[in-house]
Amino acid sequence: MKNIFRFLVLLLVITSCDDVFEPALENIRDLDVMYKEPVYAQGLLANAYILLPYSSNPTSEVATDNAVTNDISNDYLSMATGSWSSDNNPTSQWDTRQNAIQYINLFLANTDEVLYSKNEAINTMFNDRLKGESYALRALHTYYLLMAHGGWSEDGRLLGVTIRTEPETVESDFNMPRNTFQECLDQVFDDIDQALELLPLDYGDISDAEIPEKYKALGVTNAGDYNRANGDHIKGRISGRIVEAVRAQVALLAASPAYSAGNDVNYEEAAQFAAQVLDRINGIAGIDMNGGTWYANASEIDNLGAGVVPAEIIWRSPIETNNNLETDNFPPSIYGNGRINPTQNLVDAFPMSNGYPISHNSYDPEFPYQNRDPRLEKYVVINESVQGPNDSQIITGTYGDNNDGINKDNGWSTRTGYYLRKLLRKDCNPDPTYNTEQKHYTARIRYTELFLIYAEAANEAWGPTGTGGNAYSAYDVIKAIRQRAGIDEEDLYLESIKGDKDQMRELIRNERRLELCFENHRFWDLRRWKVSDLNETALGMQIGDVDGTKVYTPVEVEIRNYKPHMYYGPIPYRELQKWSALVQNAGW
Repeated sequence: MKNIFRFLVLLLVITSCDDVFEPALENIRDLDVMYKEPVYAQGLLANAYILLPYSSNPTSEVATDNAVTNDISNDYLSMATGSWSSDNNPTSQWDTRQNAIQYINLFLANTDEVLYSKNEAINTMFNDRLKGESYALRALHTYYLLMAHGGWSEDGRLLGVTIRTEPETVESDFNMPRNTFQECLDQVFDDIDQALELLPLDYGDISDAEIPEKYKALGVTNAGDYNRANGDHIKGRISGRIVEAVRAQVALLAASPAYSAGNDVNYEEAAQFAAQVLDRINGIAGIDMNGGTWYANASEIDNLGAGVVPAEIIWRSPIETNNNLETDNFPPSIYGNGRINPTQNLVDAFPMSNGYPISHNSYDPEFPYQNRDPRLEKYVVINESVQGPNDSQIITGTYGDNNDGINKDNGWSTRTGYYLRKLLRKDCNPDPTYNTEQKHYTARIRYTELFLIYAEAANEAWGPTGTGGNAYSAYDVIKAIRQRAGIDEEDLYLESIKGDKDQMRELIRNERRLELCFENHRFWDLRRWKVSDLNETALGMQIGDVDGTKVYTPVEVEIRNYKPHMYYGPIPYRELQKWSALVQNAGW
């Protein structure tokens, strides 16, 4: 898919053979050329895919209580420690999302004139699918704009961004005010509805009997014609199932404490949107028992076909073969740069194996890693655990004899006493002698996230054990996720709080933190919840060895410096300087 998109974009620049040898003035082609060149037309839409907001790197985690970085030049480190401003904003989505929306609007304004096939029915199927993708992608890019730039103005209005549904030209009025958050939501949900009318639930080759009725009515009787537009070769693009998942994400954002007072979306709607996605996999029975380690399921990853997703994944990026994450994050003794350092704060968030938090008397501070939630060692390299292709022991304590120890080397060593394990494949080897690479992909949307959306929203709407007419409750979801993780089946702590909505809320939020750690969710979650954790000092663990006895000393690593108004991101300062109609979020 990636190569196809690169090729499509290239076609926007490269002209036909005649134009190459006899170029027009400045070698610029008009948009109406696309009407007879559908590949050229699709190149516009391809840009909206190239500009998708997902990252394989856990960049924003180092601006939260989950991690710090040993790269002192990191923009997120600067942001978290006091340098975040409206003209210095590494979380900004302003330019990229709006660029993508401009490409989408250009495509939508012209696609009805494009000849995708001389057969009218086939032409309609292509146009339907591509328009559906466009509406879906516009909703997605707008959602990310709202997360990054939606906020309350000084005069008490919850604002979103300027809605643009037509392509901008040199004659457009660029000095336009921001629409309200509610108006932006209405536009997003309208785009989603239009996308769902046009897109198949999933792409894939079908038989003659499976041709949708709306295309049978146009005279399509041969499944091969349908498959040309929506078959296996389209897998990987945004589909109806993916759009349904995005709708649940948008609803949860809108219903969250930071935004709920400024719009009419509620938790019940968010829960029902999530349930619609989950019911398609038979609810809790559809939980992938290997889903918690999707990034390390080597045989599964290595055998994925083009665009095919495993049971845990709703949408993923194309597969790439490299060892970039491992080079960045393996400890220095195995040729890594140790960039992302999980905090003691995150380590303390993992419960005991019996399900109780570490405040329970089953936790022994002299043996802090014993009898813990198995996810801890799956996601974090702790002292004296192993990592890498040769299962090298990693000593993060001060008694180690290499640069793996805490603060042994300010450029490469851990600052917290921990290294990252999640997202990494141990069978990669960054050693220049071997330079072994393996297949990786980015999990754009996981079913686990949808289960957690449902649990959070259902608990707020109906309480821990309420179902709202569905087959499962927030309690049922959290129990299933914790059992998959390896928590004791009795889970006495969960049982003790299942009648308390407030305690269940805290547990659901903690489970979301653990299950989605290092997948760039935590920064946005803390802000939409409006919780004090955003400003929590990042802690580490210094481990000494005195006559064979480990001595554990918690240490402060990084003091965070967020102000109350920073629950909402800023409008870029340069945009306010250019356009008088724009209003800044309060405090910026």
